[in-house]
Amino acid sequence: MNDYKDIIDLPHPDPQNHPRMSMLSRAAQFAPFAALTGYEAAIEETARLTDDQLPLDEYHQELLNRKYLLLQEQLAEHPTITIVYFEPEMKKSGGVYRSVTGIVKIIDEYNRCLILSNGQQIPLMSIIDIDGIEE
Repeated sequence: MNDYKDIIDLPHPDPQNHPRMSMLSRAAQFAPFAALTGYEAAIEETARLTDDQLPLDEYHQELLNRKYLLLQEQLAEHPTITIVYFEPEMKKSGGVYRSVTGIVKIIDEYNRCLILSNGQQIPLMSIIDIDGIEE
């Protein structure tokens, strides 16, 4: 029986045509392979729920118009108000209703948006409620 005594103490041969691969590179060969890159993110995005923007009825539209006019009258005082508005999604249909409280800086009639003191701009057509206005 041959027990390899003739080659057991020989040095390991080095490659002639290319440098040795580092241990990190060798380990990377056996790292897990994600065949469907981005699949999990796509599933999460699809599963995320959005709301449809509901139209305001005549009563709520009239109430919102009165609050808007009161806000315009009190604009010089820079009132602190709470606004509920609809923010449409960029990636899918629908959106989400948000509520923000802040100090009103100006109402930009040209761009049809309300600008708060922190710089946030809210489109007037997205606003569904304004609270904090005194009659």
